[in-house]
Amino acid sequence: MILDEKYEKLKEYLKSLGSVAVAFSGGVDSTFLLKTAHDVLGDNCAAITARSCSFPERELNEAKAFCAAEGIKQVIVESEELKIDGFAQNPPNRCYLCKTELFVKIRSAAEKLGLENLAEGSNTDDNGDYRPGLIAVKEQNVKSPLRFAELNKEEIRELSRRLGLPTSEKQSFACLSSRFVYGETITEKKLGMVDRAEQFLLDLGFTQVRVRIHGNIARIEIMPDEFGKMLENSEAVYKKLKEVGFSYVSLDLGGYRTGSMNETLAVDKTGKILL
Repeated sequence: MILDEKYEKLKEYLKSLGSVAVAFSGGVDSTFLLKTAHDVLGDNCAAITARSCSFPERELNEAKAFCAAEGIKQVIVESEELKIDGFAQNPPNRCYLCKTELFVKIRSAAEKLGLENLAEGSNTDDNGDYRPGLIAVKEQNVKSPLRFAELNKEEIRELSRRLGLPTSEKQSFACLSSRFVYGETITEKKLGMVDRAEQFLLDLGFTQVRVRIHGNIARIEIMPDEFGKMLENSEAVYKKLKEVGFSYVSLDLGGYRTGSMNETLAVDKTGKILL
């Protein structure tokens, strides 16, 4: 299926929903989904954005700015993950716990707006990794229009360029809790350390960044072609990350990759994750 056909399939699917509340983080996928849904449904579409300590203020501000510029109704809900039973202990199904609670709150907000459906922005690239949050998507009857239209990340970026969206070249982002090794307690203090460390690297001009936290060790993931840039700035990076609270600072020679924390998960003979 060519890209134009996928785009038309997406719009027809959104039209068939009649009304929709989009779980909107301001990232590449949810921005494209929200823009397309609003183009198709107009006022029968709204954005629901969750504010929490694992969601950087810069991302929240960008999400607000986009909705204001596009004239899209936006509702901010409070979603404090650290209060969810079991979440702070960071089990392998952490994302499932979070998404379940989040979608309940989003549905409540959607009902108050008179919107019948919920939609989230996962794409076909998310099908190949360990994504417990997608179980919550299914259980909570949340629509996944981008996966329905068989769109992958690069196709979404290309369509975003055509629409002139500011997120077409934006770095991929996942909630800050994904930076913690499974089993390590997630705290607001450590989330703040990761946030400040990543913001510093972004301010230095690194295009794709993860600062993974292993106890008091920071494991930095960047694109391999920016290793030289890291060496040029190593003294400043080391000083800053020590300042925010890390005892040791390391560079992962494997480079940036999504879901690197999942590499430590045990699986059975069928490939099922052992929780």
